[in-house]
Amino acid sequence: MNTSFKNWTAEEKTAFAASKNTEFLERNPGEVLEYFLKEFPGKAALSSSLSYEDQVLTDMMVGIRKDARIFTLDTGRQFPETYELIDRTNMQYGISIEVFFPDFRKVQEMVREHGINLFYDSVELRHKCCEIRKIEPLKRALQGVDVWISGLRRSQSVTRAGMQMVEYDTADDVLKLNPLILWSEEQVKQYVKENGVPYNRLHEKGFPSIGCQPCTRAVAPGDDIRSGRWWWEDPDHRECGLHVRH
Repeated sequence: MNTSFKNWTAEEKTAFAASKNTEFLERNPGEVLEYFLKEFPGKAALSSSLSYEDQVLTDMMVGIRKDARIFTLDTGRQFPETYELIDRTNMQYGISIEVFFPDFRKVQEMVREHGINLFYDSVELRHKCCEIRKIEPLKRALQGVDVWISGLRRSQSVTRAGMQMVEYDTADDVLKLNPLILWSEEQVKQYVKENGVPYNRLHEKGFPSIGCQPCTRAVAPGDDIRSGRWWWEDPDHRECGLHVRH
């Protein structure tokens, strides 16, 4: 197909994703990234939460293309250690991670109506907070993007067990690329160690998964890696909505 991805039909996009998933599912993540960064120049972007996984992908992508696009969403409720990691990552790789913020007017309206910590009151209000602080900024960040690169892994949680390496995301009209989908937590940490990849210092304090400060807590050794996220909710819907909308 030599036309722009956005001009393909939904059937063509779905078929392409299925074909590439079959082709690349068992391949090395670096090879997968190299293919998509080459085939979609300037149209592939990593949405980074600064997790172990996203830091691994950052290291791989910068090694393939120094100008590879990487962005993060600043909800305004992040840990200080997360902001510090953005600076360390930029300095180590000589890059500038793009930062997208929520619409302050929508945040102000939400807080006035429901309070500063509304997410503790109900699942619906927590989803509303995630919608305003994460999903709306993501939509802006994905404008002009054909391939959305993510650090999702199947073993991270029950909500991710059925995800593929390459999928067509109908909600955002993009190819969703998860190069580490089959990797284990051990493989990710080993890559970080062997390649000197910068990581969040909270990982050394019992935080295997890190999101917004009020919605993340440390967990005991051996606990599920996502159990510290939205711990007051049922595990079957502990997602912010970024990755479960299609």
